[in-house]
Amino acid sequence: MSDERYPEVCVVTHPLGAAGENATRTLLEILSAITTVSLVTADLPEDSAIRDRHEVVELTDRGTGSSLPVAAARFIFNQLRMCRVIAQRDEEVVLFFGATAYLLPIAFARLIGRTVILEPRGDVPLTLRVQWEQQVPTPIATILAGVVSTLEALGYRLSNAIITYTPSMAEELGLMKFNEKLYPKGARYIDTEPFSPQIPYEDREMVVGFLGRLDQEKNVRTLATAAKDLPAEITFRFIGDGDLRAELERELADEIEEGSVEFTGWVDHDEVPGVLSELQLLVLPSAPTEGLPTVILEAMGCGTPVYATPVSGVPDIVRNDETGFLMESDRATVIRDDIVEILGRTDLDRISATGRELICEEYSFTAAVDRYQTILGEISISK
Repeated sequence: MSDERYPEVCVVTHPLGAAGENATRTLLEILSAITTVSLVTADLPEDSAIRDRHEVVELTDRGTGSSLPVAAARFIFNQLRMCRVIAQRDEEVVLFFGATAYLLPIAFARLIGRTVILEPRGDVPLTLRVQWEQQVPTPIATILAGVVSTLEALGYRLSNAIITYTPSMAEELGLMKFNEKLYPKGARYIDTEPFSPQIPYEDREMVVGFLGRLDQEKNVRTLATAAKDLPAEITFRFIGDGDLRAELERELADEIEEGSVEFTGWVDHDEVPGVLSELQLLVLPSAPTEGLPTVILEAMGCGTPVYATPVSGVPDIVRNDETGFLMESDRATVIRDDIVEILGRTDLDRISATGRELICEEYSFTAAVDRYQTILGEISISK
């Protein structure tokens, strides 16, 4: 790092689950290599290493709530708490990571002269609409998601700068209109030492897998249908756990007994490189709610090609026929046929190596630090 002084940063997030905690931790590690950084959050997991490594202000130990009225109340109260904490902080920059609809603290931070950065982690209104449709009729869920979308749009307008993981993510979220303050290459990193090929690609068995939460947002029901119809020589492995696991195991009981489908349950993060290195292909038919799933970077770091939905930032990483494969349809029959076709290719070892090379060059810790040094430097100059 050069002797140039970078502004101190206060990162603000919404209540964190396991996935959000991991993404926040990696962002804090990048920023702390550049400047002084702190975190304002809620419901941080008890075993989070963030507390040991960074200054943390925890607004509450409560999550978002299980019902809409409770979630709405906590959403408002957390924003008021954030305003109070921001007023007490000395950092020049307040970075709202994922909390892009928190309009009150965004406006308050601007009012008291702070530089405000918004960094979305995905499509918040769409994510919430999908969740709310499980609780209320679709028209009501759509209206509520529209309110969140309006709050988010106002927040983007008020901000001094916007960071997205990749240009495709910025385009899908409709942020290209903020070109003068948009920084579209702010993707985080993975540790490319542990996330490296543990098994040479040419030595791997014909195993295809999914790694993540087994829930509707990940489109795993469609994936189960595709897995059921794969040829006998291909094994499909579900790695993870979630609300739909029991349902999927019942549906695939015959295939599990035959050994053509496997469920591993959750694996510790330290074991993920080994698990990914056993696969010839990782399949992710996710809904368009995520910005850039970390598991894509991790898989490619392990030399495992990815076959994924072309949503948000994914096409910038999974480059069709170069570093991986993009789904043209999320229908089970198409996914099944594509998996068979992909595994029949003779150039998978090339795609494996090219994907690994991309991760090492652009998504290592050093590359991420360089990106954020440039971003913070330019924001400081433009303020």
